[in-house]
Amino acid sequence: MNEERCFRKDRVTLVGILNLTPDSFSDGGRFVSPDGRVDCPATVEAGLALVRDGAHVLDIGGESTRPGADAVSGAEEIRRTAPVLEALAKATDVPLSVDTRKLEVAAAALDSGASIVNDVSGLAHDPRLAELAASRDATLILGHLRGEPRTMQEAPAFEDVVAEVTAELGESVFRARAAGVSDERIVVDPGMGFGKTGAHNLALLAGLPRLRAALGLPVLVGTSRKSFLGRLVGDGAAVPAQARGGATQAADAIAVFQGADGLRVHDVAAAVHTAAVAAALRDARRAEERPR
Repeated sequence: MNEERCFRKDRVTLVGILNLTPDSFSDGGRFVSPDGRVDCPATVEAGLALVRDGAHVLDIGGESTRPGADAVSGAEEIRRTAPVLEALAKATDVPLSVDTRKLEVAAAALDSGASIVNDVSGLAHDPRLAELAASRDATLILGHLRGEPRTMQEAPAFEDVVAEVTAELGESVFRARAAGVSDERIVVDPGMGFGKTGAHNLALLAGLPRLRAALGLPVLVGTSRKSFLGRLVGDGAAVPAQARGGATQAADAIAVFQGADGLRVHDVAAAVHTAAVAAALRDARRAEERPR
C-alpha cells in the first residue's frame, strides 16, 4: 500500500468513520446489537457508501474511546473488526485503518486487510505498535491523549496547550522513528476532545499552523460531532450529536484553512464540500502572502 494514496499533498484526505461499538458517542449501536453481534453486511454497505460519498480512507474501530468509556478486551475488538476488515478489503481498494491502541488488535487488522493503524494514545498505551507498523510497512497515525478514555476528561490542564501537545506528539514521533517507521508513514493527530476542554480544542484549531510547522508531518483533525461543538452551538447546553453537523463543518473548514491535511468525519459527503471550499481559500491566502 502506497502511503501517497492516503495523505497526498494535492488534497485533503477524508477519513470516514465506522464504529463497531455499542457505546460510541455518536453512532454506538448502529452496527452492533445489544448482545454484541456485529452486522457485517450492513457495516460493509455503510463503508462502501462512505467511499461513494468521497472517503479516501475508512477507519474501523471496535472499542469506544469517548470520555468515560470502559475498555474492552483485545479479543473482543478483534471479533468485532476483523471480519468487517476482511470483507471491506475484498469490496474496495480504499485504504483501511484500524482505530486501536492494542498490539494484538492492530496485528489482526493488518492480517485482515488494513494498512493503517490509528493509535489515539500516540504509542503511550503500547509502544510496540511502532515496531509492528515498521515491520508491516503500515502507516501510523499518532494521536494525542493524556491518560485513558475513561478518565481523560476529569481534570484536563495545560498552560500552553499548543506547545504541550506539539511537544508530546513530538515524543510519539521520536518513538515511531526509533522503531523504524519512516516519515512517509507517520501522521499526527492533536486529539481534539481527548483530555481537553472546549477552550483547549479551540486553541488547538487556532494554533494548527504552529503545530504543523513544528512537526513537519501530515496532520489529521477529528472534530466530527464532538461535545465541545455541541456546547458551543447550544450556548452551553448539550446539543445532541446528530444535530452537530453544521458546527462540525465550520470547525473542519477552519482546520483545513489552518493547514490540516486530513479530516476524520462521520458525514463524508458534507466534508467533501467543506474541504473543497476551505482548501481553495487556504490556497488563495497562501498566494496572497507570497512576496511580490
